[in-house]
Amino acid sequence: MTALLALDTGTERMIVAVGVDDRVGIHEGPGGAKASTLLIGTIMRLLDEAAIGLRDLDAIAFARGPGAFTGLRTACSVTQGLAFGVDKPVLPIDSLLVVAENARDGARACRVWATIDARMDQIYAAEYEFAAGAWLTREAPMLTDCEELHRRWQSDPPERVAGDALTVFGDRLQTGSAMRQPKAATSGRDLLALARGAWARGEGVDAALALPLYVRDKVALTTLEREARR
Repeated sequence: MTALLALDTGTERMIVAVGVDDRVGIHEGPGGAKASTLLIGTIMRLLDEAAIGLRDLDAIAFARGPGAFTGLRTACSVTQGLAFGVDKPVLPIDSLLVVAENARDGARACRVWATIDARMDQIYAAEYEFAAGAWLTREAPMLTDCEELHRRWQSDPPERVAGDALTVFGDRLQTGSAMRQPKAATSGRDLLALARGAWARGEGVDAALALPLYVRDKVALTTLEREARR
């Protein structure tokens, strides 16, 4: 039996998934500020529905970011606490990779630029390639903007562009002839699928390494920076 727990609280949605072999239980609901108070109870409910306990898990996966600072810290701290408590490894998963997996939609081979609105007129973005049954990172998660992505894509046109940045920025995010998938987003099923693959490849790490992936070192503009953008 393979049993995995997967968490994502880095967006406005809270996602919890439990997979026991082919059986899957998923919760997807409001997150944000609510995640810190609802997460533990949701985890325990899904474990109870799966008729397993924390000690029956093989590993705990979590979406490590990039994303909202507070949400990422919630996922990491809960993952660490639970994993330390039952001496289990953790599986850090790029949040943008979950978007790419959702956009893949079963394709056997594809390249996906995953994009998430980072606010402050910026974008979290990364490019992944799926081939031979596994994902490869072509461009690591970064903090960027429409203009920089356009410059990159002029010399290396994207095949697919996915994520909510397409909706937020509209025509400002020029994607050329690429397939646009604005509805692609993180989901419990895709997060769990990536966790299963990571576990099968032996990518579990010590709970101490349940750390967030930050690609932004500030969360607000100064007064002068705001004035300069007007």
